[in-house]
Amino acid sequence: MKALTELAKRRGFFFQTGKAYGGVGGFYTYGPEGATLKSTVESTWRDRWVTREGHDEIDAPTILPEAVFEASGHLDGFDDLLVECPECQSSHRADHLIEDQTDIAEAESFTPREIESLLAEHEIECPSCGTPLAGEPVEEFNLMFETAIGPGSTNKGYLRPETAQGIFVDFPRLREYARGELPFGVAQIGRAYRNEISPRNAIVRTREFTQAELELFFDPESDDPPLSRVANVEAPLYSAADQDGDGEVHFEAIGEAVESGPIADDWVGYYVGVATEWYERIGIDLDRLRFRQHQPEERAHYATDCWDAEADVSGPDEEPNWIELAGIANRGTYDLSHHAAHTDERFSVFQEYDEPRTVERATVDPDMAALGPEYGSQAADIAAALEELAETDRSAFEGDSVTVELDGETVDVPIEQTGFQVAEVTERGQHETPTVIEPSMGIDRTVYAILVHAYDEDEIDGEHRTVLRLPAEMAPTLVGVFPLMDKDGLGERARELERELRAAGLATTYDDSGAIGRRYRRQDEVGTPYTVTVDYESLETDTVTIRDRDTTEQVRVPMAELPETLAALRDGERTFEQL
Repeated sequence: MKALTELAKRRGFFFQTGKAYGGVGGFYTYGPEGATLKSTVESTWRDRWVTREGHDEIDAPTILPEAVFEASGHLDGFDDLLVECPECQSSHRADHLIEDQTDIAEAESFTPREIESLLAEHEIECPSCGTPLAGEPVEEFNLMFETAIGPGSTNKGYLRPETAQGIFVDFPRLREYARGELPFGVAQIGRAYRNEISPRNAIVRTREFTQAELELFFDPESDDPPLSRVANVEAPLYSAADQDGDGEVHFEAIGEAVESGPIADDWVGYYVGVATEWYERIGIDLDRLRFRQHQPEERAHYATDCWDAEADVSGPDEEPNWIELAGIANRGTYDLSHHAAHTDERFSVFQEYDEPRTVERATVDPDMAALGPEYGSQAADIAAALEELAETDRSAFEGDSVTVELDGETVDVPIEQTGFQVAEVTERGQHETPTVIEPSMGIDRTVYAILVHAYDEDEIDGEHRTVLRLPAEMAPTLVGVFPLMDKDGLGERARELERELRAAGLATTYDDSGAIGRRYRRQDEVGTPYTVTVDYESLETDTVTIRDRDTTEQVRVPMAELPETLAALRDGERTFEQL
């Protein structure tokens, strides 16, 4: 991490924001190289998860009113475990201290009281000053950033901790765009915010970050995933059973893993396959990637199955250091049902039957002429409660009166005033709340893992070299253009060639500073896969040399064919060996 962070700062991938003012933990700026790499990651995600899957994309606000997060459960349950040092007043995530200073993994699943016991049992110390933390209280700290919407503080809002809620709250409108037909998916790439207790590891854990999320809405009774597309994809799986025993990560075809286990959900399995293909495309080493299945006690209460994509970002000769890149979960109907319960909107889809059905239906027709004078402004609420009760418990209407609950109080309504009856009706369909599958991916952590897996050090002609072996598609710059030296017209021809390549849509850079070997090293260090040198032979034959970053081999290519050749190399249509 130290070597990569230094390279990132020096070469413009990422660095801490606002160092002139001392900087604030958890906020990072992407420099010219990093911003381009991050943008490319987002573009490839959009290509694979939106365009090729036939889904839609939205861009929702990053601030939403408090009521949204009351309904979603974030205000009550979006917490981390906080412990403060009594000596230096530093704040720490207590579960991280347990994981860092013991062999205990996944300490996040423990309760605050259990964490307090572990702090004492293992004699955990403050990493800032060494003070023992035994006996210090562990509290739940909500990670939401609070703000006020408009003047004053009466209209409270929060910065979103995930992009998903922007999709869920607008489901009634998005359903219309999908013409009410399941399955359909809605994706979003955008910023999210979490007031982390102790941000760390550069862009791995920050307070402002970018997520790419897909919410797929489907009917579990009739909508099956296109598993055949990924059935033969070999994914690195680490199941719950493997974690309980002595099992290790093993590669298994998605089709087999879904059919016989361990993947319990067909749609989750499908997206594990899609994710495997995408990660390999963007430069994640599959031998340093695993899909880890959540243990039952680890899953959110609404999730029926969940697998995390995790990447090993350790250095050579270090113990594996796994960081979470993504979560792929079946969220059930939790989100849509909760928003439906907190609003007057339908968060469901009307599903037509193959043929109309005749069923018995209990209905009410409250006598408002009687309820109005007796209950005043409460009459409408009583009528609504009667309608809901008729749908859920018709036996409540078997006596002389029916009891409904209103604002914590009970109201008895005479049966003759309810207009209750049971009649046969013909129905063409019913409203059903879709089930949701969610692949949620952290873009910043993905960028970090790509850089770690691309980072290498070797020796060329007796000289040490640092190189980022990025896939050509992902490299911030595709080709560097050099004159052998800036004289005798070589510089002018090289600048002209660089402009021609840029006009052809290729990401280029020009460099005539210093020895050409040093220029090669600069481009190797930022992952530029190809460099083109204009030499004296170029002026005579209209050819140039292309140098391959990974092998350092060079071949001559006609200048007229250069744009087409470089584009084919970038897009994987040709290999350097084929030149």
